[in-house]
Formats: sequence, structure tokens, C-alpha cells
Amino acid sequence: MIVAIILSAVAMTAIVAIRYLLTSGGFALATKWRHPGLYRGLDRQMWRELWWSLASAAIYGVPAGVVAWGWHNHGWTRIYDDVHAFPLWYWPVSVLLFLFAHDTWFYWTHRWMHRPEPFKLAHAVHHASRPPTAWAAMAFHPIEALTGAVVIPLLVFVIPIHVAALCLVLTIMTVMGVTNHMGWEIFPRWMWSGRLGGWLITASHHQRHHERYGCNYGLYFRFWDRLCGTDDGLGNFARSHARAASRAPGGAGARGGADNRRDGRGGAGRAA
Repeated sequence: MIVAIILSAVAMTAIVAIRYLLTSGGFALATKWRHPGLYRGLDRQMWRELWWSLASAAIYGVPAGVVAWGWHNHGWTRIYDDVHAFPLWYWPVSVLLFLFAHDTWFYWTHRWMHRPEPFKLAHAVHHASRPPTAWAAMAFHPIEALTGAVVIPLLVFVIPIHVAALCLVLTIMTVMGVTNHMGWEIFPRWMWSGRLGGWLITASHHQRHHERYGCNYGLYFRFWDRLCGTDDGLGNFARSHARAASRAPGGAGARGGADNRRDGRGGAGRAA
């Protein structure tokens, strides 16, 4: 039994790691095509993001592997594979329930991470990416990775969900985590700047968080930010693009580096 659980945990770790590499790698290539030079001069940072993310993959993979083994062998969890076990209308509802519950957990743990001590201990690792890139989505200190790793494995014991719906939730989680950090908007303008954008989080909203720290804590939705008064609207990518230009041959690279250091000193103090 122990060997089977370990193998399941290793398999899930590999799945999480490969999913991260493919998704982040794909959007990094899209960035290189759509905005050449945006990540210029960030090679060392991206390697650091990569290694922290692969460490996080193991932390995410272990509880997922244990739960997957229990579901497959003992019927643990409320995951179901018979699409007719619940009314068909419940399938999309379960996806929304998972996303809202995950977003709620993320908002409050993320906001707690911005208190001075947790920030210094753990969350500063993520905010060391200045600016964040497509590789930064899982670049977490192990303490922060653990807070994120437990939520989906816990939710499957509470909320019934079809296995395909759960795969959709994990896909949305991965795509949003990467696209929110890559430094430009991949989604159409109506999605992030129109009425719908007033409730959804995309790169423009999360960019403001990485600029100002003490705001915009959500993952998928702006509900908790708006309710709690921490929504600071949409950011823009002018600073990131200006820094990329300064890192170009002949650009003001030294000045950009000084800006990074100055911003880094001010960030934690502004945390909510």
C-alpha cells in the first residue's frame, strides 16, 4: 500500500511539473513571438522561477497523489465518473463552485501572505520576480506552495464534481496562473476592460498587484477584492515594457536595475 501511494504521489508530481513546463513554456514562446525582447535580460530570474516552480510541483503533487490513490482504490472523495450521477446542469455549476471556493481560499491566504512576517518568510520569493514572467506562476516558497496545494484535494471531499469537470478546473487554474503573470494581455480587450472584466481577473488586474503589492489579491474573480475594498483597478504594462527597452543593447539598463531595487524595498511595507 505504501509503495502504491508513493508511486501515485510521484506520478502526480510528474503530471503537475509537465503541465507547468508545457503551459509556461508555451506562453513564454507566445510572448517571444508577440512581444520580442520583453523578457530580455531576465534569464537568471527565469531560471530561478523555474526551479522554485518545480519544487512547488512536488508539494502540489504529493497530496494530489494521495487523494487520487484513495479515490481510485477506496472511493474516497466526491469525485464521480458517471455523468448521469447528478443532473447535467450541475456539471457547469460544480466548476463554478470549485472556482469560487478556490478563489476565496486564495484571496484570504494571499492577503495573509502580505502581512509583514509571512511576506518576509515566504511570499517575498514570488515577488522577487520583477517583472514576473510566464515562468513565475508557481514560483513559490514551500510554505506558500503548501497553502495552495491543499485546497483542491480538500474540496473534492466536500463538493461533488465529475472527473472531467475537475480536469477543466485544473486547466483553468493553470492557464490563469500563467497568463496573469506574463506581462501582457492574451485575452481580447472586451474580456478584461469591459463589463465582464469588472469581475474577472486577467493580467492587467494582477499586474497592478505586482506593482503596488497591497491590492488585487484574487485569482479568478474580483468579488472579494471589490467587497473588501482592495480592488485597485487595472494596471498597465508600460513600466515592464520600458524596462525591457532599457535592457536592450544601448538601453538604460543600470537605471532599470536601480528602479527594481528601489521598488523591491518599498513593496512589503505597503502590504495590507
